[in-house]
Amino acid sequence: MTRRNFLNVAAALPAVGTAQAPPDRAETGTASKTAVTETRVRLGYDAYSIRDLKWKDRQHIEYAASLNLDAVQLSIPDDFESVEAGHLHEVRDYAAAKSIELSVGTGCICPTNPAWNPAHGSPEQYLAGSGAVANQLGLKAMRVFIGSPTDRHAKVPIETHIQSTLKVLRSVRARMQDLGLKLAIENHGDLTARELRALVETAGPDMVGVNYDSGNPMWVMEDPAQALELLAPFVVTSHFRDSALFEHPRGAAFQWVAMGDGAVNISSVVDSYKKLCPGKSVLLEIITGRPPQVLPYLEDEWWKGFRTTPAADFARFVRLARQGHAYLGPMVIGGPGQHSEPLTAALREQQRLDLERSLKYCRETLKLGLRAQA
Repeated sequence: MTRRNFLNVAAALPAVGTAQAPPDRAETGTASKTAVTETRVRLGYDAYSIRDLKWKDRQHIEYAASLNLDAVQLSIPDDFESVEAGHLHEVRDYAAAKSIELSVGTGCICPTNPAWNPAHGSPEQYLAGSGAVANQLGLKAMRVFIGSPTDRHAKVPIETHIQSTLKVLRSVRARMQDLGLKLAIENHGDLTARELRALVETAGPDMVGVNYDSGNPMWVMEDPAQALELLAPFVVTSHFRDSALFEHPRGAAFQWVAMGDGAVNISSVVDSYKKLCPGKSVLLEIITGRPPQVLPYLEDEWWKGFRTTPAADFARFVRLARQGHAYLGPMVIGGPGQHSEPLTAALREQQRLDLERSLKYCRETLKLGLRAQA
């Protein structure tokens, strides 16, 4: 489906109403048939974890059910076979029959950001179309993002993107309220947690929340635990992965790894999430196969993108880096650009294996998930 077709089809979808969800339904998804009678929380994954499999909606739901998971997050429109109302209703019912909680996400909503795709029309059109899809699925929230880590070091200051996003959020408020939908902005390596919190508070927490990501704080030199502490009151949904963090001659470096392979006290972060965000699902977004990224904070140029970072926040991150270590286990590294078919196949299989062993770690070590392990 082309983006133009998506916008045309999605914009034509009728609203299905904003009826109150059943008591055991999370803010982000389809009701689970499993009664919540214990402190364990729902466990699932974001479809990007196994992106190279190129699966669509029902394939992800079937896979999640086969692993006895509780939830899955899909991206609009890429993870859907169709955004026609009839198909969306089938997906909604299929997830409910499998006791899988659905949540959804879409892309950049900031028109001044390089990540914004003009083919979407306007951010207002884009959010109306994506929001209509979420509404047809019976959902109450939708993940969005502003930009990327490169925004901190671009000619356009991050403050410009923040103000641009605020303008968009205000312009779509009435439409989102009609759809009964909250926009969950991800900490996407662009804004610090303090900046994102201020944005949510300014835009209005009744319509704007947070998709907390445990891996992206690395980009902005934040302890993931501190980012969670700051964002917890507004968290709607999540992305969890582990990170290897360690000192480097230019400052520090990090690499995303499977759950349990990192050095950022991820078990403590998950424990805090369970306490600070009760009832919210833990969704894994495992991203491996990439080389370590250097954070050259010993170089003056780097700090042009972080003029407002509090010294205490930076000190907390440095302490975490000093206590950390590099990942020394096996990993296929793909890097940017196109790869040969054998390497592509290896990366594709690694995505599945790293997701599944991360899920196992979450179940056995972190005691997550409502259903028995497959």
